[in-house]
Amino acid sequence: MDTLEGLRAILADPAGAVIGLDFDGTLSPIVPDPDAARIHPDGPAVLARLGELVRAVVVVTGRPAATAVEYGSLAGVPGLVVLGHYGLERWEAGRLTAPPPHPGLARVRAELPPLISAIEGARFEDKERAVAVHTRQTANPQAELDALRGPVATLAAEAGLTVEPGKFVLELRPPGMDKGVALSAFLAERAARSVLFAGDDLGDLAAFAAVRASGLPGVTVFSGSSEITVEADIVVDGPDGVMELLASIADAVEGADAIES
Repeated sequence: MDTLEGLRAILADPAGAVIGLDFDGTLSPIVPDPDAARIHPDGPAVLARLGELVRAVVVVTGRPAATAVEYGSLAGVPGLVVLGHYGLERWEAGRLTAPPPHPGLARVRAELPPLISAIEGARFEDKERAVAVHTRQTANPQAELDALRGPVATLAAEAGLTVEPGKFVLELRPPGMDKGVALSAFLAERAARSVLFAGDDLGDLAAFAAVRASGLPGVTVFSGSSEITVEADIVVDGPDGVMELLASIADAVEGADAIES
């Protein structure tokens, strides 16, 4: 399925389209402090337009679902679903559902902060159902991340968790779920007839693969940065480019509706 065919399918039959989106780096610019991340200024309005036009808008994020809703001002997007913690959590119509936290998280909460305490600028993040260590604010982010890979992997294995690498971050989370599994299940649930997924980091590759494996007309969109290179159907310039693309899809659908009426 080529890119143009995927886009044509979305525009020709928006009522069958699922628009899937990562949060950080896709809807929100990457910032040094993850707690300071907020959606692109155009995001709530663009997503609200799309929510009225397509089968579903779904945000698939490593963040807690409620945090993405808050930081994204997403509660007003029609029909929006947020799959948080790579799909472990689900927020829909103001209701949050999730399984109990993994028992191994207590151990890594206790042992990970001392492991990174000697690294100036390294930051521990508690995401409730996962934890992460960030090296973005250290003097040498990549070298510090590489040095931590082994010890973090050992700790995660001993706690029964898996490690998800990203842009200057190592996240320890429960195994068995990723963005591809979450997106595939959602596409089946909604009986999607086409799909677009936009992401910016290594954790989004599973969702890109799910688009390609779905058998549906599909489009993968990489929210580009200088930090990593990802193969995708469309590459845009970060959240600004994502907003432009989503707005252009909404414009095209609304334009077609106006012509038909």
